[in-house]
Amino acid sequence: MNRSLLFKNLDYLFNPRTVAVLGASDNPEKLGFHVMKSLTAGGFRGIIVPVNPKTKSIMGIDTCSSIEDFSGAVDLAIIVLPAEVVPAVFQQCERKGVKGVVLISAGFREIDDPRGAALQHTLFELADRAGIPVIGPNTFGMINLRKDLNASFTPEFSLIRKGDIAVVSQSGGVSHLLGFMAMRQNAGFSKIVGLGNHLNVDFSEMVSYLMDDPDTRALALYIEGMDRPGRFMEEMKKTRFTKPVVAYKTGSSRIGNQASVSHTGSLAGRHEIYQGAFKQAGVLFVESAEMLLDAAHALAHCPLPRGKKIAILTGQAGPGMAAADVCESGGLEIACFHAKTQRLINELLGPLAMRTNPVDMGPAWYNTPAIEGTIRAVLEDDSVDAVLILMMFASANRGAVAGFSRFLLEWKQQKPVVGCLLAPPGIWDKEIDQLEAGGAMANFPTPERAAKALSILWEYQRQISRL
Repeated sequence: MNRSLLFKNLDYLFNPRTVAVLGASDNPEKLGFHVMKSLTAGGFRGIIVPVNPKTKSIMGIDTCSSIEDFSGAVDLAIIVLPAEVVPAVFQQCERKGVKGVVLISAGFREIDDPRGAALQHTLFELADRAGIPVIGPNTFGMINLRKDLNASFTPEFSLIRKGDIAVVSQSGGVSHLLGFMAMRQNAGFSKIVGLGNHLNVDFSEMVSYLMDDPDTRALALYIEGMDRPGRFMEEMKKTRFTKPVVAYKTGSSRIGNQASVSHTGSLAGRHEIYQGAFKQAGVLFVESAEMLLDAAHALAHCPLPRGKKIAILTGQAGPGMAAADVCESGGLEIACFHAKTQRLINELLGPLAMRTNPVDMGPAWYNTPAIEGTIRAVLEDDSVDAVLILMMFASANRGAVAGFSRFLLEWKQQKPVVGCLLAPPGIWDKEIDQLEAGGAMANFPTPERAAKALSILWEYQRQISRL
Protein backbone atom coordinates (compact mmCIF):
# COMPACT_ATOMS: atom_id res chain seq x y z
CA MET A 1 0.00 0.00 0.00
CA ASN A 2 1.04 3.58 -0.68
CA ARG A 3 1.17 4.65 3.00
CA SER A 4 1.87 8.30 2.26
CA LEU A 5 -1.21 8.48 0.00
CA LEU A 6 -3.35 6.76 2.64
CA PHE A 7 -2.30 9.27 5.32
CA LYS A 8 -2.82 12.19 2.96
CA ASN A 9 -6.31 10.90 2.22
CA LEU A 10 -7.06 10.46 5.93
CA ASP A 11 -7.01 14.24 6.14
CA TYR A 12 -9.70 14.41 3.44
CA LEU A 13 -11.68 11.71 5.24
CA PHE A 14 -11.84 13.73 8.47
CA ASN A 15 -12.11 17.12 6.77
CA PRO A 16 -14.23 16.58 3.65
CA ARG A 17 -15.80 19.28 1.54
CA THR A 18 -18.29 16.89 -0.08
CA VAL A 19 -19.85 13.77 1.48
CA ALA A 20 -21.83 11.18 -0.50
CA VAL A 21 -24.16 8.75 1.29
CA LEU A 22 -24.52 5.55 -0.73
CA GLY A 23 -27.68 3.91 0.53
CA ALA A 24 -29.26 7.18 1.69
CA SER A 25 -32.91 6.77 2.60
CA ASP A 26 -35.93 8.68 3.80
CA ASN A 27 -37.21 5.58 5.62
CA PRO A 28 -36.53 5.77 9.40
CA GLU A 29 -36.20 1.98 9.46
CA LYS A 30 -33.07 2.18 7.30
CA LEU A 31 -29.58 3.10 8.55
CA GLY A 32 -29.21 5.34 5.51
CA PHE A 33 -31.92 7.59 6.97
CA HIS A 34 -30.06 7.98 10.26
CA VAL A 35 -26.75 8.70 8.49
CA MET A 36 -28.46 11.47 6.53
CA LYS A 37 -30.01 12.82 9.72
CA SER A 38 -26.59 12.79 11.43
CA LEU A 39 -25.05 14.85 8.63
CA THR A 40 -27.90 17.34 8.26
CA ALA A 41 -28.84 17.79 11.93
CA GLY A 42 -25.17 17.80 12.92
CA GLY A 43 -24.63 20.98 10.94
CA PHE A 44 -22.13 19.73 8.35
CA ARG A 45 -21.16 22.81 6.36
CA GLY A 46 -20.07 21.08 3.15
CA ILE A 47 -22.04 19.48 0.32
CA ILE A 48 -24.15 16.37 1.06
CA VAL A 49 -24.88 14.02 -1.85
CA PRO A 50 -27.57 11.38 -1.15
CA VAL A 51 -27.17 8.44 -3.56
CA ASN A 52 -30.35 6.47 -4.17
CA PRO A 53 -31.69 5.58 -7.65
CA LYS A 54 -35.24 5.03 -6.35
CA THR A 55 -36.12 8.55 -5.17
CA LYS A 56 -35.56 12.11 -6.36
CA SER A 57 -34.80 13.80 -3.03
CA ILE A 58 -34.07 12.90 0.59
CA MET A 59 -34.48 15.42 3.41
CA GLY A 60 -34.90 18.16 0.84
CA ILE A 61 -31.63 17.32 -0.98
CA ASP A 62 -31.64 16.11 -4.61
CA THR A 63 -30.37 12.57 -5.01
CA CYS A 64 -28.04 10.97 -7.55
CA SER A 65 -28.64 7.51 -8.99
CA SER A 66 -24.95 6.65 -8.47
CA ILE A 67 -21.90 8.38 -7.06
CA GLU A 68 -20.49 8.71 -10.58
CA ASP A 69 -23.53 10.75 -11.63
CA PHE A 70 -22.58 13.59 -9.28
CA SER A 71 -20.81 16.30 -11.28
CA GLY A 72 -18.40 17.48 -8.60
CA ALA A 73 -15.57 15.88 -6.62
CA VAL A 74 -16.37 13.66 -3.61
CA ASP A 75 -13.97 13.53 -0.67
CA LEU A 76 -15.84 11.09 1.60
CA ALA A 77 -18.26 8.28 0.76
CA ILE A 78 -20.39 6.76 3.52
CA ILE A 79 -21.60 3.32 2.42
CA VAL A 80 -24.74 1.78 3.93
CA LEU A 81 -25.48 -1.00 1.43
CA PRO A 82 -25.63 -4.82 1.52
CA ALA A 83 -22.18 -6.43 1.72
CA GLU A 84 -22.44 -8.24 -1.62
CA VAL A 85 -22.72 -5.00 -3.64
CA VAL A 86 -19.93 -3.17 -1.83
CA PRO A 87 -17.02 -4.32 -4.08
CA ALA A 88 -18.75 -2.84 -7.14
CA VAL A 89 -19.43 0.35 -5.17
CA PHE A 90 -15.74 0.52 -4.16
CA GLN A 91 -14.81 0.40 -7.86
CA GLN A 92 -17.20 3.29 -8.54
CA CYS A 93 -15.57 5.25 -5.71
CA GLU A 94 -12.13 4.60 -7.16
CA ARG A 95 -13.19 5.81 -10.60
CA LYS A 96 -14.77 8.89 -9.01
CA GLY A 97 -11.56 9.73 -7.14
CA VAL A 98 -13.10 9.41 -3.68
CA LYS A 99 -10.48 10.09 -0.99
CA GLY A 100 -11.94 8.19 1.97
CA VAL A 101 -14.72 5.74 2.89
CA VAL A 102 -16.78 5.08 6.00
CA LEU A 103 -18.09 1.54 5.46
CA ILE A 104 -20.98 1.00 7.87
CA SER A 105 -22.16 -2.18 6.14
CA ALA A 106 -21.74 -5.48 8.01
CA GLY A 107 -21.42 -9.03 6.69
CA PHE A 108 -17.66 -9.37 6.30
CA ARG A 109 -14.95 -10.98 8.41
CA GLU A 110 -17.05 -10.89 11.59
CA ILE A 111 -19.63 -13.42 10.32
CA ASP A 112 -19.36 -17.18 10.78
CA ASP A 113 -19.00 -17.79 7.05
CA PRO A 114 -15.72 -17.89 5.06
CA ARG A 115 -17.37 -15.87 2.28
CA GLY A 116 -17.41 -12.87 4.64
CA ALA A 117 -13.65 -13.01 5.14
CA ALA A 118 -13.09 -13.48 1.39
CA LEU A 119 -15.28 -10.47 0.65
CA GLN A 120 -13.31 -8.35 3.12
CA HIS A 121 -10.04 -9.42 1.51
CA THR A 122 -11.39 -8.33 -1.88
CA LEU A 123 -12.26 -4.93 -0.42
CA PHE A 124 -8.81 -4.63 1.11
CA GLU A 125 -7.16 -5.21 -2.27
CA LEU A 126 -9.41 -2.62 -3.91
CA ALA A 127 -8.77 -0.01 -1.21
CA ASP A 128 -5.05 -0.82 -1.20
CA ARG A 129 -4.78 -0.26 -4.94
CA ALA A 130 -6.59 3.07 -4.75
CA GLY A 131 -4.91 4.33 -1.54
CA ILE A 132 -8.35 4.92 0.00
CA PRO A 133 -8.48 4.80 3.82
CA VAL A 134 -11.56 2.93 5.04
CA ILE A 135 -13.18 3.27 8.47
CA GLY A 136 -14.94 -0.06 8.98
CA PRO A 137 -16.54 -2.25 7.80
CA ASN A 138 -19.08 -3.21 10.46
CA THR A 139 -18.86 0.18 12.14
CA PHE A 140 -21.25 2.83 13.48
CA GLY A 141 -19.10 5.42 11.66
CA MET A 142 -16.92 8.29 12.78
CA ILE A 143 -17.32 11.87 14.00
CA ASN A 144 -15.12 14.95 13.74
CA LEU A 145 -16.80 17.22 16.25
CA ARG A 146 -14.52 20.16 15.49
CA LYS A 147 -15.78 20.16 11.87
CA ASP A 148 -19.44 19.37 12.68
CA LEU A 149 -19.02 16.15 10.70
CA ASN A 150 -21.17 13.31 12.03
CA ALA A 151 -20.54 10.42 9.62
CA SER A 152 -22.39 7.87 11.75
CA PHE A 153 -25.87 6.48 12.24
CA THR A 154 -26.30 8.21 15.63
CA PRO A 155 -27.30 11.88 15.26
CA GLU A 156 -27.02 12.39 19.03
CA PHE A 157 -23.23 12.20 18.84
CA SER A 158 -23.35 15.79 17.58
CA LEU A 159 -24.55 16.87 21.04
CA ILE A 160 -21.20 15.97 22.63
CA ARG A 161 -19.15 18.96 23.65
CA LYS A 162 -16.26 19.87 21.35
CA GLY A 163 -13.03 19.12 23.17
CA ASP A 164 -9.54 17.65 23.09
CA ILE A 165 -10.01 13.86 23.50
CA ALA A 166 -9.99 11.52 20.50
CA VAL A 167 -11.74 8.17 21.02
CA VAL A 168 -10.73 5.23 18.82
CA SER A 169 -12.73 2.09 19.46
CA GLN A 170 -13.37 -1.37 18.07
CA SER A 171 -16.83 -1.32 19.60
CA GLY A 172 -19.69 0.91 18.56
CA GLY A 173 -21.39 0.14 21.87
CA VAL A 174 -18.39 1.34 23.88
CA SER A 175 -18.12 4.44 21.69
CA HIS A 176 -21.75 5.23 22.49
CA LEU A 177 -21.14 4.49 26.18
CA LEU A 178 -18.17 6.88 26.31
CA GLY A 179 -20.04 9.52 24.33
CA PHE A 180 -23.09 9.51 26.56
CA MET A 181 -20.93 9.44 29.72
CA ALA A 182 -19.05 12.44 28.35
CA MET A 183 -22.35 14.29 27.85
CA ARG A 184 -23.32 13.71 31.48
CA GLN A 185 -20.03 15.00 32.86
CA ASN A 186 -19.50 17.64 30.15
CA ALA A 187 -16.25 16.15 28.86
CA GLY A 188 -15.28 17.17 25.34
CA PHE A 189 -14.19 15.07 22.34
CA SER A 190 -12.39 16.05 19.16
CA LYS A 191 -13.04 12.83 17.22
CA ILE A 192 -14.78 9.48 17.70
CA VAL A 193 -13.70 6.67 15.37
CA GLY A 194 -15.31 3.23 15.16
CA LEU A 195 -12.70 0.95 13.60
CA GLY A 196 -15.06 -2.01 13.26
CA ASN A 197 -13.28 -4.76 11.32
CA HIS A 198 -10.44 -2.32 10.49
CA LEU A 199 -10.03 -2.99 6.76
CA ASN A 200 -6.92 -0.82 6.27
CA VAL A 201 -7.18 1.73 9.10
CA ASP A 202 -6.30 0.22 12.46
CA PHE A 203 -5.01 1.60 15.76
CA SER A 204 -1.50 2.14 14.39
CA GLU A 205 -2.77 4.35 11.53
CA MET A 206 -5.08 6.30 13.83
CA VAL A 207 -2.41 6.87 16.48
CA SER A 208 0.01 8.13 13.83
CA TYR A 209 -2.63 10.48 12.39
CA LEU A 210 -3.88 11.80 15.74
CA MET A 211 -0.39 12.55 17.04
CA ASP A 212 -0.29 15.34 14.43
CA ASP A 213 -3.91 16.40 14.90
CA PRO A 214 -3.99 19.95 16.34
CA ASP A 215 -7.48 19.38 17.80
CA THR A 216 -6.43 16.37 19.92
CA ARG A 217 -4.50 16.48 23.19
CA ALA A 218 -5.13 12.95 24.50
CA LEU A 219 -6.10 9.61 22.91
CA ALA A 220 -8.52 7.09 24.44
CA LEU A 221 -8.39 3.61 22.87
CA TYR A 222 -10.87 0.77 23.42
CA ILE A 223 -9.24 -2.45 22.20
CA GLU A 224 -10.64 -5.96 21.86
CA GLY A 225 -7.89 -7.54 19.75
CA MET A 226 -5.26 -6.75 17.14
CA ASP A 227 -4.16 -8.61 14.04
CA ARG A 228 -0.75 -6.88 14.00
CA PRO A 229 -0.01 -5.73 17.56
CA GLY A 230 3.70 -5.40 16.76
CA ARG A 231 3.02 -2.64 14.27
CA PHE A 232 0.97 -0.75 16.84
CA MET A 233 3.73 -1.05 19.44
CA GLU A 234 6.33 0.18 16.92
CA GLU A 235 4.16 3.20 16.09
CA MET A 236 3.65 3.95 19.77
CA LYS A 237 7.38 3.75 20.51
CA LYS A 238 8.10 6.20 17.66
CA THR A 239 5.63 8.74 19.06
CA ARG A 240 5.97 7.80 22.73
CA PHE A 241 4.75 10.55 25.08
CA THR A 242 4.13 12.99 22.21
CA LYS A 243 0.55 12.95 23.49
CA PRO A 244 -0.94 10.83 26.28
CA VAL A 245 -2.46 7.55 25.09
CA VAL A 246 -4.80 5.63 27.40
CA ALA A 247 -6.05 2.13 26.56
CA TYR A 248 -8.79 -0.09 27.94
CA LYS A 249 -8.53 -3.66 26.66
CA THR A 250 -11.15 -6.35 27.12
CA GLY A 251 -11.06 -10.04 26.20
CA SER A 252 -9.02 -11.31 29.15
CA SER A 253 -11.51 -14.10 29.86
CA ARG A 254 -12.13 -17.15 27.67
CA ILE A 255 -15.64 -15.93 26.82
CA GLY A 256 -14.37 -12.40 26.17
CA ASN A 257 -11.75 -13.75 23.76
CA GLN A 258 -14.39 -15.73 21.86
CA ALA A 259 -16.69 -12.69 21.76
CA SER A 260 -13.87 -10.60 20.28
CA VAL A 261 -13.54 -13.01 17.36
CA SER A 262 -17.29 -12.90 16.77
CA HIS A 263 -17.43 -9.11 17.03
CA THR A 264 -14.54 -7.90 14.87
CA GLY A 265 -12.80 -11.07 13.67
CA SER A 266 -9.71 -10.35 15.83
CA LEU A 267 -8.28 -12.56 18.56
CA ALA A 268 -8.05 -10.77 21.88
CA GLY A 269 -4.73 -12.40 22.82
CA ARG A 270 -3.18 -12.76 26.26
CA HIS A 271 -4.12 -9.86 28.48
CA GLU A 272 -0.89 -9.74 30.50
CA ILE A 273 1.25 -9.62 27.34
CA TYR A 274 -0.69 -6.62 26.06
CA GLN A 275 -0.44 -4.93 29.44
CA GLY A 276 3.34 -5.28 29.60
CA ALA A 277 3.83 -4.25 25.97
CA PHE A 278 1.60 -1.19 26.40
CA LYS A 279 3.68 0.02 29.33
CA GLN A 280 6.87 -0.35 27.31
CA ALA A 281 5.27 1.62 24.49
CA GLY A 282 4.21 4.45 26.79
CA VAL A 283 0.50 3.59 26.78
CA LEU A 284 -1.37 3.99 30.07
CA PHE A 285 -3.41 0.83 30.76
CA VAL A 286 -6.76 1.16 32.59
CA GLU A 287 -9.38 -1.34 33.69
CA SER A 288 -12.78 0.18 32.86
CA ALA A 289 -14.61 2.47 30.46
CA GLU A 290 -15.09 4.97 33.28
CA MET A 291 -11.36 5.06 33.96
CA LEU A 292 -10.65 5.39 30.24
CA LEU A 293 -12.77 8.54 30.03
CA ASP A 294 -11.50 9.99 33.30
CA ALA A 295 -7.83 9.34 32.53
CA ALA A 296 -8.10 10.90 29.08
CA HIS A 297 -10.00 13.90 30.52
CA ALA A 298 -7.37 14.49 33.22
CA LEU A 299 -4.41 14.05 30.84
CA ALA A 300 -5.98 16.40 28.27
CA HIS A 301 -6.64 19.16 30.79
CA CYS A 302 -3.94 18.99 33.47
CA PRO A 303 -0.16 19.24 33.63
CA LEU A 304 1.65 16.32 35.22
CA PRO A 305 2.68 16.60 38.87
CA ARG A 306 6.37 16.94 39.81
CA GLY A 307 5.90 14.50 42.66
CA LYS A 308 3.32 12.59 44.68
CA LYS A 309 2.57 15.07 47.51
CA ILE A 310 -1.00 16.28 47.27
CA ALA A 311 -3.35 18.58 49.18
CA ILE A 312 -7.08 18.04 49.57
CA LEU A 313 -9.23 21.13 50.08
CA THR A 314 -12.86 20.30 50.69
CA GLY A 315 -16.09 22.09 51.49
CA GLN A 316 -17.29 19.14 53.59
CA ALA A 317 -15.21 16.71 55.61
CA GLY A 318 -16.69 13.42 54.32
CA PRO A 319 -15.81 13.77 50.63
CA GLY A 320 -12.28 14.77 51.65
CA MET A 321 -11.78 11.61 53.65
CA ALA A 322 -13.16 9.44 50.82
CA ALA A 323 -10.76 11.12 48.37
CA ALA A 324 -7.81 10.70 50.74
CA ASP A 325 -8.35 6.93 50.84
CA VAL A 326 -8.33 6.69 47.03
CA CYS A 327 -5.28 8.95 46.72
CA GLU A 328 -3.21 6.90 49.13
CA SER A 329 -4.23 3.61 47.49
CA GLY A 330 -3.12 5.13 44.17
CA GLY A 331 0.40 5.84 45.38
CA LEU A 332 -0.07 9.51 46.34
CA GLU A 333 0.86 10.99 49.71
CA ILE A 334 -1.01 13.61 51.74
CA ALA A 335 1.43 16.53 51.99
CA CYS A 336 2.52 18.22 55.21
CA PHE A 337 2.27 21.97 54.68
CA HIS A 338 5.16 24.33 55.35
CA ALA A 339 4.82 26.10 58.70
CA LYS A 340 4.09 29.43 56.98
CA THR A 341 1.26 27.87 54.96
CA GLN A 342 -0.22 26.20 58.03
CA ARG A 343 -0.15 29.45 60.04
CA LEU A 344 -1.97 31.27 57.25
CA ILE A 345 -4.64 28.54 56.98
CA ASN A 346 -5.10 28.65 60.77
CA GLU A 347 -5.70 32.39 60.62
CA LEU A 348 -8.10 32.20 57.68
CA LEU A 349 -10.31 29.31 58.79
CA GLY A 350 -10.45 29.55 62.57
CA PRO A 351 -10.62 26.77 65.17
CA LEU A 352 -13.93 25.21 64.05
CA ALA A 353 -12.38 23.84 60.84
CA MET A 354 -10.11 20.84 60.29
CA ARG A 355 -7.11 22.88 59.15
CA THR A 356 -4.46 20.27 58.51
CA ASN A 357 -4.41 18.31 55.25
CA PRO A 358 -7.17 17.39 54.21
CA VAL A 359 -8.45 20.92 54.90
CA ASP A 360 -12.15 21.39 55.69
CA MET A 361 -13.18 24.80 54.35
CA GLY A 362 -16.84 24.25 55.31
CA PRO A 363 -16.95 26.80 58.15
CA ALA A 364 -15.80 29.47 55.65
CA TRP A 365 -18.64 28.99 53.13
CA TYR A 366 -19.73 32.61 53.50
CA ASN A 367 -16.18 33.95 53.59
CA THR A 368 -14.91 34.13 50.01
CA PRO A 369 -11.55 35.74 50.93
CA ALA A 370 -10.87 32.91 53.40
CA ILE A 371 -11.56 30.16 50.84
CA GLU A 372 -9.58 31.92 48.12
CA GLY A 373 -6.73 32.64 50.51
CA THR A 374 -6.58 29.01 51.62
CA ILE A 375 -6.48 27.74 48.02
CA ARG A 376 -3.83 30.31 47.12
CA ALA A 377 -1.64 29.45 50.11
CA VAL A 378 -1.76 25.73 49.37
CA LEU A 379 -1.09 26.12 45.65
CA GLU A 380 1.90 28.34 46.36
CA ASP A 381 3.34 25.87 48.91
CA ASP A 382 6.25 24.10 47.17
CA SER A 383 5.77 21.04 49.37
CA VAL A 384 2.51 20.40 47.46
CA ASP A 385 2.70 18.85 43.97
CA ALA A 386 -1.02 18.78 43.12
CA VAL A 387 -4.31 19.93 44.63
CA LEU A 388 -7.73 18.30 44.87
CA ILE A 389 -10.66 20.71 45.42
CA LEU A 390 -13.99 19.22 46.49
CA MET A 391 -17.23 21.15 46.99
CA MET A 392 -20.71 19.65 47.23
CA PHE A 393 -23.52 22.17 46.79
CA ALA A 394 -25.57 23.27 49.75
CA SER A 395 -27.85 26.29 49.60
CA ALA A 396 -25.52 28.19 51.91
CA ASN A 397 -22.44 27.77 49.70
CA ARG A 398 -24.00 28.77 46.37
CA GLY A 399 -21.46 31.58 45.83
CA ALA A 400 -18.37 29.65 46.92
CA VAL A 401 -17.25 28.41 43.48
CA ALA A 402 -17.67 31.81 41.85
CA GLY A 403 -15.65 33.24 44.75
CA PHE A 404 -12.50 31.23 44.06
CA SER A 405 -12.86 30.86 40.25
CA ARG A 406 -11.09 34.10 39.37
CA PHE A 407 -7.93 33.12 41.22
CA LEU A 408 -7.86 29.61 39.68
CA LEU A 409 -8.31 31.07 36.19
CA GLU A 410 -5.35 33.40 36.83
CA TRP A 411 -3.26 30.57 38.32
CA LYS A 412 -3.83 28.37 35.21
CA GLN A 413 -2.61 25.15 36.80
CA GLN A 414 1.01 25.90 37.44
CA LYS A 415 0.55 22.57 39.19
CA PRO A 416 -2.34 20.13 38.60
CA VAL A 417 -5.75 21.09 40.01
CA VAL A 418 -8.39 18.36 39.94
CA GLY A 419 -11.84 18.80 41.39
CA CYS A 420 -15.26 17.50 42.18
CA LEU A 421 -17.52 20.54 42.18
CA LEU A 422 -21.01 19.07 42.22
CA ALA A 423 -24.38 20.79 42.26
CA PRO A 424 -27.87 20.32 40.80
CA PRO A 425 -28.11 21.26 37.10
CA GLY A 426 -27.98 24.97 36.37
CA ILE A 427 -26.28 26.14 39.57
CA TRP A 428 -22.50 25.89 39.06
CA ASP A 429 -22.54 24.84 35.38
CA LYS A 430 -21.29 28.20 34.09
CA GLU A 431 -18.46 28.42 36.62
CA ILE A 432 -17.31 24.84 36.00
CA ASP A 433 -17.39 25.38 32.22
CA GLN A 434 -15.28 28.52 32.59
CA LEU A 435 -12.77 26.78 34.86
CA GLU A 436 -12.28 23.83 32.49
CA ALA A 437 -12.32 25.90 29.29
CA GLY A 438 -9.86 28.34 30.87
CA GLY A 439 -7.38 25.58 31.71
CA ALA A 440 -7.87 26.09 35.46
CA MET A 441 -8.84 22.54 36.46
CA ALA A 442 -10.38 19.22 35.42
CA ASN A 443 -13.70 18.39 37.10
CA PHE A 444 -15.15 14.94 37.87
CA PRO A 445 -18.54 13.64 39.06
CA THR A 446 -17.41 12.11 42.41
CA PRO A 447 -14.59 12.70 44.91
CA GLU A 448 -13.36 9.16 44.32
CA ARG A 449 -13.14 9.61 40.55
CA ALA A 450 -11.40 12.96 40.99
CA ALA A 451 -8.87 11.33 43.33
CA LYS A 452 -8.36 8.42 40.96
CA ALA A 453 -7.78 10.84 38.07
CA LEU A 454 -5.11 12.59 40.12
CA SER A 455 -3.41 9.27 40.84
CA ILE A 456 -3.50 8.50 37.08
CA LEU A 457 -1.64 11.77 36.40
CA TRP A 458 1.03 10.65 38.86
CA GLU A 459 1.18 7.14 37.36
CA TYR A 460 1.69 8.61 33.89
CA GLN A 461 4.46 10.86 35.21
CA ARG A 462 6.15 7.82 36.77
CA GLN A 463 5.81 5.91 33.49
CA ILE A 464 7.56 8.75 31.63
CA SER A 465 10.34 8.82 34.22
CA ARG A 466 10.90 5.05 33.96
CA LEU A 467 11.06 5.05 30.17
